[in-house]
Formats: sequence, C-alpha cells, structure tokens
Amino acid sequence: MAWRGWGSGAAVLLLHGGAGSWRHWTRNIGVLARDYAVIAPDLPALGDSATLAQPFDAQDIATTVLRGLDDVIPPEAPVHVVAFSFGGVISGPLAAALADRVRSLTLIGTGGLGPPTRSIELVKVRDRTGSDREAAHRENLLRMMLGAPENVDALAIEIQEQNTRRARLNSGYMWRSTALADALPTVHGHVHSFWGEREMPDRSLLEARIALMRKARPDAEIEVFPGVGHWACYEAADRMNSELLRIISQP
Repeated sequence: MAWRGWGSGAAVLLLHGGAGSWRHWTRNIGVLARDYAVIAPDLPALGDSATLAQPFDAQDIATTVLRGLDDVIPPEAPVHVVAFSFGGVISGPLAAALADRVRSLTLIGTGGLGPPTRSIELVKVRDRTGSDREAAHRENLLRMMLGAPENVDALAIEIQEQNTRRARLNSGYMWRSTALADALPTVHGHVHSFWGEREMPDRSLLEARIALMRKARPDAEIEVFPGVGHWACYEAADRMNSELLRIISQP
C-alpha cells in the first residue's frame, strides 16, 4: 500500500472512495494537518497501491489496511477514522478490529449498509480522448459525485481522470454488502454520518439508507448537507472541515 502523511498530533486516518485515491481528500488534508497527524493511504488496487490476491473482500482489505497502519503509527496509538463512500465499507471491519483505539468514526456518503443502493449509469470514458473525454468526466461527476454544475471544476475533472486511469478494482459488490452495518454495533467512540442531499437519484432512497444507518447504530449523529452531492468532502469542503474538526476535538 502507498501511504501519505502530513502534520503531527493525534492520528486522523482518511479512507477514500471507490475508483479513487487519497486525492478525494485534497480539500481537507491541509486544514486537518494544522493540528493533527493526517494519514491518507491509497486502498488496495486503487491509486498507487498494489492489488491483493483474488478473491478478496472488505474484511481482507481492512486487514491489509490495519497491518499498514501499524507500520505508520505506533500499534497501540488511538486514531480517528474518516471514511468516504467505499472507504466507509472498509472502515467497519477496520474500526471493529481497532477496538478501543478508535476515538471517532466519521462516515461520508457511505456504502456497506446493504440495499437499497444507488443505480447510476455512467458515460463510458475508456475510448475517449481530449475534450470528448473531459466532457464525459464532467457528466459522470454530475451524475455520481457532485450536486451542482458549477462545482465540477478543473481540479475535480483532473482528479477524476487520474483516479479512473489507475483504478483496478470494481468495488460495487462490496458497496452493496452489509460489511459496515454488521460492524457498527461493535465500533468504539463517536459515530457520525454525513450525506449529500443529492446523493441518490431520489430522496426516498437516501432516507432508506439513513434508516439503515440508524438501525445499525442508533446513537450515530446524522446530518444531510442541502444541495450537495455524493463527494461532500470536496463540494462542501469548508463545512465538512468544520464538522471534522469539531468531531476530532471532542473528548
């Protein structure tokens, strides 16, 4: 696995989304690193990290992340876990294995709760080039990641292009699993869940997923960001950063 880190202090582990990399956190790292040790790996088969021997599931990835984390910070050190989308699936078994080392678990647009799931048809990018490829990325970002056209900026398109080229994992089957829901009852520390209002094709699907979160973890703090899409930590970075700092600073 490829691991990157910034800052010093209490450890904050950032787990990115599917077909992504550490760059999903590009608007959050600098703010968090002013006061904390921010750690942002590329998950296996994504970004700069190698793949795992087939077959593998969320538990296998979580075990791999845990081994790597214990090489990066002291094995008994506490950690705040922040996970986006597919990263949330992995965060469940990982946080359960970390036991009382977990100070907080923050989930942003997470999967791993079981159905209902998002069903979004994306534009095929593979054989496109130039402005045609950029337009396809723009359309996919609007369909899958961001809520407002004005937020599909050059940086978002560049990150999407880089992540797409290096992704070697179709994580959909893990997204649809209950890996997170099964683990949540045993997770220590505060649990927080954030969602974009435009996260799902319609609001009823979002409400159904929030209900699954409440069922798995009744004490979770849940909040919906109005007008925001799936990639809330990018699209609503200022607000998300404020929430993360509030959560991490809690006793």
